[in-house]
Amino acid sequence: MRRVTRRRGVRAEQARMLDALREMVPQMQAEAAALDAAAAFPHESFERLRAARFFGATLPERLAGAGFGEGEAGALGLFKIFALLGEGNMSVARLYEAHVNALQLICRYGGDELVRACAADAAAGELFALWVTDPAEGGLVLGPGGVLEGRKGFCSGAGVATRALVTAEMGGGTRMLVVVLEPGVRVLPSPIKLSGMRAAITGAMDFSGMRVEPEALLGEAGDYLREPAFSAGAWRGAAGALGGLTALVKLHKAEILRRSRDGDAHQQARFGQLVMTYETARLWMKQAALRGCLEDAPDDQIVAYINLARLAVEAACLEGIKLVQRGLGLGAFVAGHPAERLMRDLATYLRQPAPDETLVKAADFYFRAALPG
Repeated sequence: MRRVTRRRGVRAEQARMLDALREMVPQMQAEAAALDAAAAFPHESFERLRAARFFGATLPERLAGAGFGEGEAGALGLFKIFALLGEGNMSVARLYEAHVNALQLICRYGGDELVRACAADAAAGELFALWVTDPAEGGLVLGPGGVLEGRKGFCSGAGVATRALVTAEMGGGTRMLVVVLEPGVRVLPSPIKLSGMRAAITGAMDFSGMRVEPEALLGEAGDYLREPAFSAGAWRGAAGALGGLTALVKLHKAEILRRSRDGDAHQQARFGQLVMTYETARLWMKQAALRGCLEDAPDDQIVAYINLARLAVEAACLEGIKLVQRGLGLGAFVAGHPAERLMRDLATYLRQPAPDETLVKAADFYFRAALPG
């Protein structure tokens, strides 16, 4: 009875948190234009998420978390979190996804001491980042005495995140480790200026001379790329993209109604296509969230399905952008129009690595296995 009561309490807490997040979406949308124009970090959005306990949302109950991602209800709840964040502001979704990704890797591969420390940090409001991209001139190396040398590129949240999971080369291969950061420190000027997702403040970080303790290391060499977690985690980012598509569909609908063009047969047909495209992506993502969180199938099956789901969402978003552009015409390209910013953010957000290779590998799996169902 105690266990049943506890689970009901967890579900009630998750429902309360989701209700709070739904109330935040209009606020995120209202702030998005100014944040994009200034390429400024969404501090207010993250303060609201911090106050509503979302920094520890995916931690298990034993670590005083809300258990999002655990069990079927928790998986669907986590799916809703990313979809709502993407609907509010895709930069917020991107930054929060990195926070969740880092914590999930720590809980999966970290030692007890590191897991407890990071869980406490998250509960206290520390923002985690995930920085694994090496610049062309060379990446991060963990040398003798635990001293880091080198840099990381494409670091979303650079200068704001106070904890980061990074990958570094050391004897025996690539290891994951957690570093503690001071705001605004070790940030490098970045020559890269993205057209979208500007509020994610993606930059570069220099870790040279930083010393890390052995307890900061997690897992074994190569664990970051270990399946199914490496590929299956892509569902979270795709759920954020679905949220962006949701915002775009709602904006398109509102604009057509405002123009009193909803009686036009061409606009009706176009909007019908848009709704079909959205619903296709939503159904893919619902199943991907369950398979990615529950991991109740063979690894290669989980990876193949989620890779296809990721590509299905990408295709839906690109089709959605095309339909909105046709429906709204030149107005959708005017700087300052919400659709223009949404489409820039969405197009940038969708650029994930190796889409062709991902499709080929998934297709090869289903040539040898039964179709999804």
